[in-house]
Amino acid sequence: MELVKVTIDGIQVEVPKNYTVIEAAALAGIRIPQLCYHPELTKEGACRVCLVEVEKARGPVAACVYPVADGMIVHTNTPLIRQTRKTIVELMLANHPQDCLTCQKNQNCELQAIAADLGIREVPFNDGEKRHSELDESNPSLVRDPNKCILCGRCIRACHERQGLDVYGYINRGFKTIVGPAFGLGLGDVPCTLCGQCAAVCPTGAIMEKDDTERVFAALADPEKYVIVQTAPSVRVALGEALGLPAGSVVTGKMVAALRRLGFDKVFDTDFSADLTIMEEGHEFLHRVLNGGVLPMITSCSPGWINYIEQKYPDLLDHLSTAKSPQGMFGALAKTYWPETQGISVEKIYSVSIMPCTAKKSECVRPQLQSNPGIPDVDVVLTTRELARMIKNAGIEFDRLPEEEFDSPLGESTGAAVIFGATGGVMEAALRTVYAVLNDGKDIPGVVYMPVRGMEGIKEASIEVPINGQNVTVKLAVAHTLKNAKILMDKIRAGEADYHFIEVMACPGGCIGGGGQPQPVNAEIRRLRTEAIYSVDEAKTLRQSHKNPDIIALYDKWLGKPLGEKAHHLLHTHYEKQVKKI
Repeated sequence: MELVKVTIDGIQVEVPKNYTVIEAAALAGIRIPQLCYHPELTKEGACRVCLVEVEKARGPVAACVYPVADGMIVHTNTPLIRQTRKTIVELMLANHPQDCLTCQKNQNCELQAIAADLGIREVPFNDGEKRHSELDESNPSLVRDPNKCILCGRCIRACHERQGLDVYGYINRGFKTIVGPAFGLGLGDVPCTLCGQCAAVCPTGAIMEKDDTERVFAALADPEKYVIVQTAPSVRVALGEALGLPAGSVVTGKMVAALRRLGFDKVFDTDFSADLTIMEEGHEFLHRVLNGGVLPMITSCSPGWINYIEQKYPDLLDHLSTAKSPQGMFGALAKTYWPETQGISVEKIYSVSIMPCTAKKSECVRPQLQSNPGIPDVDVVLTTRELARMIKNAGIEFDRLPEEEFDSPLGESTGAAVIFGATGGVMEAALRTVYAVLNDGKDIPGVVYMPVRGMEGIKEASIEVPINGQNVTVKLAVAHTLKNAKILMDKIRAGEADYHFIEVMACPGGCIGGGGQPQPVNAEIRRLRTEAIYSVDEAKTLRQSHKNPDIIALYDKWLGKPLGEKAHHLLHTHYEKQVKKI
């Protein structure tokens, strides 16, 4: 790529010709304040906080959209620029709630941080008219507070560019402009998948996960409740970030210790039910291939994806695996197998999930996830961020905790289970078992299957497996983000897809980039989390779901066999068309 020389605050750097000033400044070690800018989204230049002076330009320019040129000289810290930025932020604050101390985003708010960096100690325009909008709490997962919106447009672009949904848009004009769904409807009334990617990029507290921490604290304090918890695979490689540790830290043991100190009666692992998911989903795939079932079969672990297909492609619901997600399977066992074997009343069990995903909150209230009529299998879902807040609330010094182990038997897992947290992981885990089942117990060479790994939006691969005495080429596809899922679904609808098995995850990178994970998140952080996931897999003695001894015992002593009557009743579900107002 052609390079150009740019001088920024006296520092000369060579940068690609297609860079903007803000990207060039980053290479020079200079951070220009930014609010509407996000490195993974289209550049918009809406907030003007990133103004700089460029010699020979007509006044200050927005660094996030202004292209570099050879010989350009940029000044980022002149008196004019400092005062202009300060005034812009003061005007934002004049129409912003002054509740930083009680805001859920306190100490993680980009507007708050920029105001502090600019030395703003009072708001001179605080006597003018302010916006007054109602909270949007129309769904189980996300809360929108339009009063905290700064019109940066990140949520609009993330929803369009990552998910292809266009749930958000600018409404009205001038001072009355707000961001929200069309016609003033709530997120629960429009085709929103509740994936939380809008919350993941929101710089303020305008879009946040619905906070259920007090519900869990109340349950933990109730002597009549037996409170158990499950933790998703990707939480263990992200939780540390919210508690001051470097991105990609594996904190499994400390997380378990923290949950025990919070007061949970049993600390279990969703990885256990991820292994169980592979047993059911893998055998379901084999059944479809051998008996002429609907193909391609598509994984059903991501609730954002499930919401999407129910809303946009209800005619293709038969392609979904009927296997519940790992959260759903664990919830079913938590309200059937566990109380039965422990002699505890199911009414006494309070089941909590720690998930990287805001859409999991909506999944747990699905009526299909009730093994006992009127009793939800999962009572409440907390995001990774919510767990971090609970740990801080309880005064637990996370980095000083010992390493502790999950409780048995719902805490034993294999390496195949933990890689569920990364895009391609469910596919690879399934292949590790399916290949062995079809090949007289022989493993895929090296156990891993690299072609389904990586951050490409859509990955295609094939593998030779023996079926009915013949080697058959099984064609696979893996997609992450709903915009990429749409490409595959349109091919299926048009009859142009010749795949056998498809994995879809709603969020970038899979669960490691989920809408409930610590912020900020970018490509580098997702890379570190993914590497951590695979390092946990590599460190495991057992790396295939069908070799988990507690899974084997569960089938032998209680479930029967994969796809058997009891397994089908508890571990499988159905999906239905979702009808929204628009």
